[in-house]
Amino acid sequence: MRFIRFLGILILILGLYWLAKYLYFKPKYKAGIDAPGFEFVNLAGETKKLSDFQGQYVLIDFWASWCGPCRAQNPKIRELYAKYHHAAFKDGSGFEVINIAIEGDPERWKQAINQDGLDWPNHFTDGENFQGPVAKRYGIRQIPTSYLVNPSGKIVAVNPDIEFISTFFDRRMTS
Repeated sequence: MRFIRFLGILILILGLYWLAKYLYFKPKYKAGIDAPGFEFVNLAGETKKLSDFQGQYVLIDFWASWCGPCRAQNPKIRELYAKYHHAAFKDGSGFEVINIAIEGDPERWKQAINQDGLDWPNHFTDGENFQGPVAKRYGIRQIPTSYLVNPSGKIVAVNPDIEFISTFFDRRMTS
């Protein structure tokens, strides 16, 4: 009897733990809403806003040089960028990637960009420990986290995998 009671309490505690963890790490925004705007200075020293990319699809990708899963997906993002950067879609044209690094070491960050061949211009650091203004605005608590934004500025997918994005784009390309 005591064992069953102990087991029940243990299951309840574990369930509450997993629920709290899920809610804590759950992305702040869902598909279908306008992507919150932000401003940044890219690697070329240009000031950009998310709204500058209206009319294009944008992948907002939160990552870091020290994040193994982030670095593992970078080659796939590079392939997506090469394939769809100049693509014509039914509802817009082109695809951009905005990499937002949760990074405390700018040299390590730049080295990772070069090592991974991330040759698009829209990279910036947003501070470390998830405390930068964009990370806070998007409620980022883990990486990698990404948002796919459509040409009108709405979030169409949260944490989409590369195959999803590729299929999504292929269905929207003009002949």
